[in-house]
Amino acid sequence: MKYDEFIKHVQSVSQLDSPEEAERATRATLETIRERIVGDEAKDIAAQLPKELGEYLHGREGENGQHFSMEEFITRVSQKEGVEPTAAFMHVRAVFTVLQDAISVGELADLQVNLSKDYAELFGNLPPKRVSNQ
Repeated sequence: MKYDEFIKHVQSVSQLDSPEEAERATRATLETIRERIVGDEAKDIAAQLPKELGEYLHGREGENGQHFSMEEFITRVSQKEGVEPTAAFMHVRAVFTVLQDAISVGELADLQVNLSKDYAELFGNLPPKRVSNQ
C-alpha cells in the first residue's frame, strides 16, 4: 500500500476533513504503537509500510515495549494529536483498520500478541490471535 493510499483510507474511515488531519492521526498512532510494543516487532511492521510511515515505528530496536493499557494508549495519542480522547479513539481505530489491510496476517498476529486483551476492540471483527508459549 502506498503512503497516499494509506492516508486516504485513514481519512475516509475516520471521516476526517483533510489529509493533514489523517497524517497527524496516523503519526500519533504509529508513534504510540512504537512505545507500546517490542522494538524489533515495530521494525518488522515498519518494513511492510511505506517508508514515510515506517519511520514513525523506528528508534526502539532491541528494546522492550512499555506496558500500558488501551486507555493510556488513547490518552497518549490524544496528546500527540492535540484532540480529545473520544476523537483520538476513532482515529486510532481507523489507523488500526487500515493497518490490517497494509501488513501481512503474520505481522498483524504479532502485533496482537504484543498488546494486552483490552486492545481487542481496536482490531474490529478480527478474532484474537493465539500464540502458544509467548
